[in-house]
Amino acid sequence: MDNKSKFNVAVLIDGDNAQAKLIKEILEEVSRYGKATIRRIYGDWTTPQMNSWKELINQYSINPIQKFSYTTGKNSTDSAMIIDAMDILHSKSVEGFCIVSSDSDYTGLAKRIREEGLFVMGIGERKTPTAFVKSCEIFTFCENLQPKTEKSISKSNPKKTSNKKNGSSSDKTEVKDSRLGPEELKLLDKAFEISTNTNEEDETYIAHIGSTLRKIDPSFDPRSYGFRSLTQLFASIDKYQIVRNVVNGLNQPLVKLK
Repeated sequence: MDNKSKFNVAVLIDGDNAQAKLIKEILEEVSRYGKATIRRIYGDWTTPQMNSWKELINQYSINPIQKFSYTTGKNSTDSAMIIDAMDILHSKSVEGFCIVSSDSDYTGLAKRIREEGLFVMGIGERKTPTAFVKSCEIFTFCENLQPKTEKSISKSNPKKTSNKKNGSSSDKTEVKDSRLGPEELKLLDKAFEISTNTNEEDETYIAHIGSTLRKIDPSFDPRSYGFRSLTQLFASIDKYQIVRNVVNGLNQPLVKLK
């Protein structure tokens, strides 16, 4: 994945289980890991529920695949996506896949792709079954892709900072989030411990910790806890210290125990 120009990703979207309003953010998330060379969305385009996608498929160069619902209550989209994914897999035209859905039916597909040694990521809502999440190398929740303005509106009780000089309060939401609890802290400690296992000093690159976290929990994302990056998250924990480390002009932060 180091050479992104050669790391091609097939993005397969389940139109019945994906949010059209987040397509821009979904493709941007995929671009963090590779280039979305194949972009396909599956669904029954004769139904009203696919109308929200019609204006976007040309805008984002997505190829629509028509699958009729022959039987009420049965979804033919799943099988069509799986068959296409296997065809793409055997064509060896990509080095990775992104499955956009919250449906557990793609668990077996994700496992099969990983068995071939290819990168596989998933994007879906928090309701996505754990089996599918854990079958991916990386899983990103749609809730973390929502634009900042939408996130702030969706929060029922946003924290506001007060201005004592004029007695007013601002609408700025605090960066820290109370959802970072004991279990999450335990996970971070474990990732740090594993990442420093071969190092005599108690310090390691933040990138190494991030890679370890993804191996332990593919869905771990600092955005879930109110932080833009893993560096910000570790900087908020009292026991850890972030050390600026410039290598070849690039800052590659180190994490160490205080």
